[in-house]
Amino acid sequence: MNVLYISYDGMTDNLGQSQVIPYLKGLTGYGHHFDIISCEKPDKFKAKEAEIRKLLDSLNIGWHPLPYTKRPPVLSSVLDVVRMYRKAYSLHRENKYDAVHCRSYLSAMIGQDMKKKFGTQFIFDMRGFWPDERIDGDLWNIKNPVYRIIYNYFKKKELQFFNESDLNISLTHAGLNEIKKMSVSSEQINKFSIIPCCSDYDLFKPLPRDIALLRQLGFEESNKILCYLGSIGTWYMFDEMMAMFKQLNIQDNSFRLLIMTPEPPSMVYDSAKKLGINSDFIKVVSATRQQVPQYLSITHLGISFIKPCFSKLSSSPTKMGEMLAAGVPLICNSGVGDVERIINETKTGVVIHGFTEDEMQSVAIKAIELIQIPRENIREQSRSVFALESGVKLYAQAYDKMQKQ
Repeated sequence: MNVLYISYDGMTDNLGQSQVIPYLKGLTGYGHHFDIISCEKPDKFKAKEAEIRKLLDSLNIGWHPLPYTKRPPVLSSVLDVVRMYRKAYSLHRENKYDAVHCRSYLSAMIGQDMKKKFGTQFIFDMRGFWPDERIDGDLWNIKNPVYRIIYNYFKKKELQFFNESDLNISLTHAGLNEIKKMSVSSEQINKFSIIPCCSDYDLFKPLPRDIALLRQLGFEESNKILCYLGSIGTWYMFDEMMAMFKQLNIQDNSFRLLIMTPEPPSMVYDSAKKLGINSDFIKVVSATRQQVPQYLSITHLGISFIKPCFSKLSSSPTKMGEMLAAGVPLICNSGVGDVERIINETKTGVVIHGFTEDEMQSVAIKAIELIQIPRENIREQSRSVFALESGVKLYAQAYDKMQKQ
């Protein structure tokens, strides 16, 4: 198929590099051709454009980056979508696409219109209940009449996307179960495929423990490292993760905390101070995707606590697959997508159901026992769920099913 892929996320973002380009690279091996429209943040575009363009050129993937604008709120997003519309229509006149693959809701508006105007097949790769994520993450204040109108508009569009698309992608079974309760026809439910956020098992793999890096960070060889990888705030329960680290340290005082995040270190240390945690036990770093595996080589346990709310039933945490691919067992919380089911079935971590002191103590004891599991076992037990080649194959099968409809 000749496919136009539209993403409001940039290819120079970490998300584009981990959750878009690797899949499209794999799908080109199945005979599909892609052009990408993406909105790029100026600072990241300046730093990464040459590298990403060289990669996409080598894959014979066309890339048509547009500027991402942040201000003024709401209006800036409208202007970005208008630019994407114009570029999509212009490219279609030149290339006559068979399908438009839309990553999330803003892109889906374009795919929906192109289906009506040009007859192109419309793929809605939802990535999550986006309007609800904005509310649950306190990014939109539902009490504000402007945001209430926007929320209601996109919930109406959501149903249209589900009912008008030729292929729907959900990250989780839990998310699809919620969609089945909505006004979506059984015919359209049958057009859903479940594909979680997968990881590159060639990049993320168990590596020899980097003692030099450990010392560079100020840790000792005897230390056990708990690692958090990702953003702080919105849906991420950072104070609860810090409390979990404190409980691990009570059980074994050799534990130290490594935080890999683009956020200011002060956000971490403020949380530690509030909980009475020694800041000397914590190191905050910013790492590129290529550097992460080396940091994971010194990591004994990973942690990911995400707000267990409605929108997160459709979430598949990207970092979960990356850590498991590197052989790092996880401490996760229930109520987030398919996380609990996957952890229990693959036996690659421990799930917490509440954040009481007793529950945290129990989970800390179980988590410490997980350190004894060989890293290769963790990796192989998670491979069938999170390996990139599995995700690419699922996308290829979904494309094939859509073409045969």
